[in-house]
Amino acid sequence: MFIFWTDLFLLLAGTGALVFFAVTCWREGEKRALWIVVLLLPANGLFWTLLIVFRHHAALRMFNVAILGLAAVIALLSLLKFFPAEEAATDLGPVERFDERDHMFSRNQLKFNSDLAERYYAAHPRMRSIDGKVHARSELGQPGHVYDDPYHSPAFQAAFAYLEKIKPATAGEMNQAKAPVDPVRLAAVLTRLARFYGAVDVGIAPLRAYHFYSHAGRTRDHWGDPIPAERGSAIVVVVAMDWRMIAAAPTLPAILESSRQYVEAAKTASIIAEYIRGLGYRARAHTDGNYQVLCVPLGVDAGLGELGRLGVLIHPVYGPCIRLAAVTTELELPPTPRRDFHMAHFCRICRKCADNCPTRAIAAGEEPISRSLRHWSVIQENCYAFWKQIGTDCAVCIRSCPYTKPDTLLHRLVRFYVSRNPLNQRLALQMDDFFYGRKKKIVAVNPGEIFPN
Repeated sequence: MFIFWTDLFLLLAGTGALVFFAVTCWREGEKRALWIVVLLLPANGLFWTLLIVFRHHAALRMFNVAILGLAAVIALLSLLKFFPAEEAATDLGPVERFDERDHMFSRNQLKFNSDLAERYYAAHPRMRSIDGKVHARSELGQPGHVYDDPYHSPAFQAAFAYLEKIKPATAGEMNQAKAPVDPVRLAAVLTRLARFYGAVDVGIAPLRAYHFYSHAGRTRDHWGDPIPAERGSAIVVVVAMDWRMIAAAPTLPAILESSRQYVEAAKTASIIAEYIRGLGYRARAHTDGNYQVLCVPLGVDAGLGELGRLGVLIHPVYGPCIRLAAVTTELELPPTPRRDFHMAHFCRICRKCADNCPTRAIAAGEEPISRSLRHWSVIQENCYAFWKQIGTDCAVCIRSCPYTKPDTLLHRLVRFYVSRNPLNQRLALQMDDFFYGRKKKIVAVNPGEIFPN
């Protein structure tokens, strides 16, 4: 009777789980996964029904016991938390600081500044021909790109123009009278304030030299100016992009959503910076196109996630489907404890972003070495050249990441499951490939509905 009731329980549990999964797939518009689940429902019912009906046959009884034993072992192992010992933390003191002039966004602007271009390429002659191929392509937002739309493309241009106009709000004069503050209480207030204005997560990290660019490179007025590595703290703000918009990557919805969340992140960071300056302490917001710090290593040090294979921060809930901003201040605030989410371990076995990258800009093997540090980074020339070919910021890598899923009960359970051990991660990756597909289809035209309902 034990086998009968166990089989019956697994029949009902499996059917319930598949129905739950089917409803989730239908709500999320995942047609491939939905059809697979629909086919699995009768197969699951038939399998366990046969085991129940013929459980008295000796051969099937042994098979039944083996199946139940295997299910019990897998269930037990899935709850255990064990990961191999992580490598010793890298000493980041001697790491070469990144020069913003070497960033592809900065190098693209040399197309419009011939005098700066001559200075840069005199020091980096190898980059002249590489950048020339990127410069030859028309800029984002200009007509003629693959996903250009005369009515919707100007929207992301307007967002980036707005970000340019609010740059003065990121820095400013502070109140000359310093208010006495309790660092612990102030950190709590700043965290709640950031969430109040739209952040989905907030972290605080002590400032280190490697968080800062070595020299400015995005604007002509400050091109080549040294950036001092300041002491104090950074408040890192996370905003979540709408996964439905990113699911349409690399079409126009991706850059519309990306630009929208850059605006939201800038708004929140600028308000926090103004708040701190009002208390009489130095503070600067670092927002899209106006950074002096690298937000990804700051986000890692602020306990907000881990560096992913695709070169951006992977958040434990929203994956890479996020945008970041930061506020640096002279205040010494209590840091957010760093946690090991084991997402970097998942990135090592997954490689979906690398397999789906249209330009092979993402390393498929081990982490490349740059600036005397082994870390995930992308071939930015390949990446940006493709942006200028299609007229959006692509985001196929973000779309492909298994962590880019909505924050629903099903995906919360899966995220908990993969946080337990490497076996769970491998099984979850196989299931993600099976239900959602390994390769993402890139369509030739924008969707009929640009914005989600």
